[in-house]
Amino acid sequence: MLESYKTILEGNEAEIIEKKSRFIATVRLVETEEEALAFIEEMRKKYWNATHNCFAYSIGMNREWTRASDDGEPSGTAGRPMLDVILGENIYNVAVVVTRYFGGVLLGTGGLVRAYSKSVQEGLKASTIIEKKYGFSLKVTTDYSGIGKIQYIAGERSLIILDSEYTDKVVLHILVPLAMENEVRKAITEGTNGRAKLEKEKELYYASAKGETLLFDH
Repeated sequence: MLESYKTILEGNEAEIIEKKSRFIATVRLVETEEEALAFIEEMRKKYWNATHNCFAYSIGMNREWTRASDDGEPSGTAGRPMLDVILGENIYNVAVVVTRYFGGVLLGTGGLVRAYSKSVQEGLKASTIIEKKYGFSLKVTTDYSGIGKIQYIAGERSLIILDSEYTDKVVLHILVPLAMENEVRKAITEGTNGRAKLEKEKELYYASAKGETLLFDH
């Protein structure tokens, strides 16, 4: 289990032209090798008349399934450079296919490496990448005198308040990174002189994107 990791929320595609050759990078979130292979086959069918459909993917929290293919390009000029971009950006559970339509001008090995690398970089730029953090929802029950202090503690640590309920007491549901559990519990307990009741709820991954908080099981 990773405390945090980057992955794809929404894949996209991008195209570059190098010496008349078209390079189309398509990025996809994949969570199993079967999904990756199905995606690669989908791209091969979509771009059936292309000169090459090279790919790279890395799946699993320990990168258990990591592969790359030059698909007929000179060895080491396509798949490995593509994979190097993925690993360099430290993105998990992602597959990229770069489709090439040969434009009649040879790029040489260095030119190919640069073109395939740049294609993946542009594809990732066009996609929505998120950082998932592992934590839990902390239910905090307090009286009205403690609410300001708890909000201050959350704001100071950039903690997300998922929900709040106001009745005769106040109930807050706060997302807390697992590594900060002891620190946050101590701060709230001391800040409210022990009047706040703390209850650990569900452990989960969460991320922020487009101004929204997203929750995930994995």
